[in-house]
Amino acid sequence: MSFTLRVLIGLLGGLAVGIAVSAAGSPWLGVVPALVEPIGILFVNAIRMAVIPLVVASLVVGVASMGHMRKVGSLGGRALALFVVFVTAATVFGAALAYPLLARMTIDPSVALALGAGGSGAGRAAAESARHLPSISEWITELVPVNAFKAASDGAILPLIVFALGLGLALTALSAERRQPVVGVFQGLADAMLVLVGWVLKITPLGVFALAVPLAARMGLAAAGALLSYIVLLSAISGAFIVLLYPVAVFVGGAHFAAFVRGAAPCQAVAFTSRSSLAALPAAIEGVRTELRLADEVSSFFLPLAASMFRVGGAIAQVVSVLFLARLYGVDLSAAQLATVVLTVIPTSFSIPGIPGGAIIVMAPVLASVGLPVEGIGIILGVDTISDMFRTTANVTGWLAVGTIVGRGRGARA
Repeated sequence: MSFTLRVLIGLLGGLAVGIAVSAAGSPWLGVVPALVEPIGILFVNAIRMAVIPLVVASLVVGVASMGHMRKVGSLGGRALALFVVFVTAATVFGAALAYPLLARMTIDPSVALALGAGGSGAGRAAAESARHLPSISEWITELVPVNAFKAASDGAILPLIVFALGLGLALTALSAERRQPVVGVFQGLADAMLVLVGWVLKITPLGVFALAVPLAARMGLAAAGALLSYIVLLSAISGAFIVLLYPVAVFVGGAHFAAFVRGAAPCQAVAFTSRSSLAALPAAIEGVRTELRLADEVSSFFLPLAASMFRVGGAIAQVVSVLFLARLYGVDLSAAQLATVVLTVIPTSFSIPGIPGGAIIVMAPVLASVGLPVEGIGIILGVDTISDMFRTTANVTGWLAVGTIVGRGRGARA
C-alpha cells in the first residue's frame, strides 16, 4: 500500500471515529479522543523538533552550493516575485468571491454582540495580544536576529531564514577549500534531519489518525447560523483555490498531473490535520524529491524559503475574515475600503507564522485599515478550526505548485 493511501486512510479513519464519538454522546466513548490526542501532539512535536535545524541547514547548503551570489539572487528573486504574484492572485480571488456572497447574507445586529460577549478566553486573549503586534519598523528590525540560537529556541523561523541566507551567501565568498568543510557539516546535519524526519514520516498515518479523532470529536456535525456560513464560505474558497493550483502546476510548471497528486497528498494530509504549515514541510520535501523529482535547489532552498513566508491560504483567510466581520458588525465597505483591505492583506500575509490560527492572529492591521474592531479576531479564532484546515492545505499546495514553476528547466533529480 502506498504512503499516500495509508495517510489518507488514517485521515478518513480518524475523522470517522471522531464524528462517531461526538454523535454517540457516551461518556465511555468520550475518553477516546483524550487517549489518542497525546499521540498526535507527539507526532507534531517530533516534526517541529526536526524542522528548524532542517530548514537552517538546507538553506545554508542550498545557497552555498550554488557557488555564486548572482545565482542565489536569481533563484531567490524569481521565487519572491512568484510569491507576490500568487499571494496577490489569492487575495483578489478571495475578495472577488466573498464580497458578493456575503452581501446576500442577512445577519441580526444582536448576533455580533452575542458573539463578542460569548467569546472564548483563548479568543479574547488572542484579540488582546493582537493589539500589541509589532509595528512595521519593529517587524523589519526583528528580521535580523541578535542571537540566532535564541531565535531558534523561540521558533522565530523568519529571522532564522535571514541568518541562514546570510551565512550561505558569506560561504559563497570563500574559496572552495575553505567553504567545503563548513558546507559538509551543514550537509551532514541536513541529511541527519532527513533521516530523523523519515522515521517520523513512517508513523504519519498513525499521527494523522490521532490528530483527526479529537478534532472531529470536538467539531461533531453541529454548527450554527452566521458562523457556519463563514466556515463554509472560507473553506469553499480555499478549496476552490487549491483546485486551481493543480492546472497551474501542470500547464505552467510542467508537472505530470498524477505525480503532482501523489507528491502533494501526504503533505496536504499533514497540513489538514495539524493545521501547521511548518509541520507539513518534511512531507513536502519528500514529495518534491521522490514524486515530482525536481532539482535539488527546490527542496534545499525554495521550500524552506516558501515555508517561512509564502501562504496563499493565509491571504485568502484574512480578506474573507475581514469582509465577514464587516458584514457581522454592519459596516458597508466602499470600493476604496475594499481596495485598502486587499492592499493591506498582501504584505501582511508574509508575516503569518506557521502555526494554527496564524493568519487570524496577525489580522489586526487589516482590521485597523478599515476601522473594524480588533475584538473580531477573538470571534473568528473561536470557530477557525475547520477553515484553518483548508487554508493550511492551500498553503502547502501553493508551495508545490510554485515549486514546479521555479524548478522547470533546472533539471530533474536522477
